[in-house]
Amino acid sequence: MSQSALEIRPAEEPAAAAPRLNRRQAAKVRTRQKVMAAARALFAERGYEPATIRDIARGAGMSTGAVFANFRDKAELFDAVLAEDLERVSTALTEALTRPGDTATRLEAGLSAAYHASYDQLPLVQAVVARAWFQPAAAEKRSREALGPLTGAVAFTIEEGVSRGELQKGADVPLLASLIWEGFVANYRRAAYDGWDAARMSAHLGLQIRAILAGALAR
Repeated sequence: MSQSALEIRPAEEPAAAAPRLNRRQAAKVRTRQKVMAAARALFAERGYEPATIRDIARGAGMSTGAVFANFRDKAELFDAVLAEDLERVSTALTEALTRPGDTATRLEAGLSAAYHASYDQLPLVQAVVARAWFQPAAAEKRSREALGPLTGAVAFTIEEGVSRGELQKGADVPLLASLIWEGFVANYRRAAYDGWDAARMSAHLGLQIRAILAGALAR
């Protein structure tokens, strides 16, 4: 990768203070936040497909017109909720990946942090999976875009392992990153159906990571 979210950049000049919102703009922001809060609760409770715009509007205490004034459709609203949550998860993951250690240790730390940052929103994770069944093509494209910073950070960490000589020069980085990410996602099923907590998910993923990387270790 030519650039990564994990790169250390020179200090920048402090950003100028954001302009103050007028009363109308502030009201629009509050409305959007209320809609997203109601949508998050309903998506988590019912899943993607059964949650309707009408019910989301009712939960927010406003009309469906107010919802559509802020979001084109339910898919865009769901993506906004997901993006907000993924930003928090991405921050936790990338910060943990900067800790010292070998590649497997860093990946385990980063993805464990992601589990802990997302575990309280487990029903929303299930809603993401459910939407993929109802809107496979559109959902796949949007999910790839939303998850790009997370999957990219995993791949970059593996690339660093190659550059340090810890992993073989010919290691298939995209394949390794894909296998680790698929293992990470699959463990949410354990949480949903077997009652695993974030700590148990993390411990299991640590074993998966080391098994996946074992064949790529430099001899």
